Amino acid sequence: MSHASTTAAALAPPVAQRPGARLSLVAVGGVAVGLFAMARLTGMTVLALAAWAGGRHPLTLLGRSWDAAWYLGIAAHGYGRTLYFGPGVVHSDLAFFPLYPGLVRILTAVTPLSGAGAGLLVSWTAAAVAAGGIYAVGARLHGRAVGTVLVLLWGLLPHSVVLSMAYTEPVLTAFAAWSLYAVLAGNWVWAGALAALAGLSRPNGFAVAVAVLVAAACELRRARGRVTHRLWTGAALAPLGWTAYVLWVGRRSGNRLGGYFDVQRLWGSRFDFGRGSLAFVRTLLLRGDRFVFPMALMIVAAAVVLFALLALDRAPLPLLAYTAALLLIALGGSGFFESKPRFLLPAFPLLLPLARALARTARARPWHATVVVTALAGLSFGYGTYLVVYAHTPL
Repeated sequence: MSHASTTAAALAPPVAQRPGARLSLVAVGGVAVGLFAMARLTGMTVLALAAWAGGRHPLTLLGRSWDAAWYLGIAAHGYGRTLYFGPGVVHSDLAFFPLYPGLVRILTAVTPLSGAGAGLLVSWTAAAVAAGGIYAVGARLHGRAVGTVLVLLWGLLPHSVVLSMAYTEPVLTAFAAWSLYAVLAGNWVWAGALAALAGLSRPNGFAVAVAVLVAAACELRRARGRVTHRLWTGAALAPLGWTAYVLWVGRRSGNRLGGYFDVQRLWGSRFDFGRGSLAFVRTLLLRGDRFVFPMALMIVAAAVVLFALLALDRAPLPLLAYTAALLLIALGGSGFFESKPRFLLPAFPLLLPLARALARTARARPWHATVVVTALAGLSFGYGTYLVVYAHTPL
């Protein structure tokens, strides 16, 4: 047996090795995805009622708000749109990665769906696939109950309304979750291929490649270089998607290595090791601002605490590397502080400590767990409706 297979066998729950148990795992995974779908459908119903009360169409809000309009433009017309807002403020659609608009374009070509309808279908399908992957990771590490709770918590995050919108976070999370599962299972080629697709979906999709490369490096060191070609193939594939798009933008702009980062800088987004974020927090604490910004600050602070708990819980290294990369990108980047909770939506491993605690509570005190889930649902549905229908703040 190879080193990778030995590692995978050690991580897998023994029950998963029996065919009957695998069918049971699939069934429970379906229940987890069903609970996720129910949570999101309920949230969308609350949002729809609020939108209709205000004379607005909920599907328009979900399918054409903020960045969704940029993605739909790329899907319909390709790249080339640039908006000029003043000296040093230029918004180019080259800031948006190509996989999602490419999927939307394919759907509109083969179905009668509009761009917004196709975008929502892609996002909703990806969210369901992501929920299945999140369950698979949680169940593999800590059992089916934790996997189910993990999916439910992800669907009830304050910013989980984005998972129902024509945005790219569901697509990234779907590829990320299944790539991480493949790493844990020792399926290096699948892990690398899925990481490459994740890198084509969003700028922070590179975090998936980081996880695969870190895991591959550790396996290479542990096995003293005696690894299969599959590990080398997976490691080579992982960063290809992200790197290819960044280099393509660079070639198109005339600055092969720095062109993409110039585009992001003109959007007001650059990596400055957190100086911009700290300046924003200082301003927020001294002057106060709209409700969205304090809420974003609390969510980001909670994410940092949850990462510390995840590390203390000795989570597998690929999960730590992935979440650390997402946190570093979110906290170290300047601009769009109100969007940082959205950037952290794919960081589902942060919820593992909470999922384990809530699963234990559900077994010992079901009523207490019900109260917690109900409170989280109220926060998620109410805040999500506020963000999309009432708050005029970019998501």
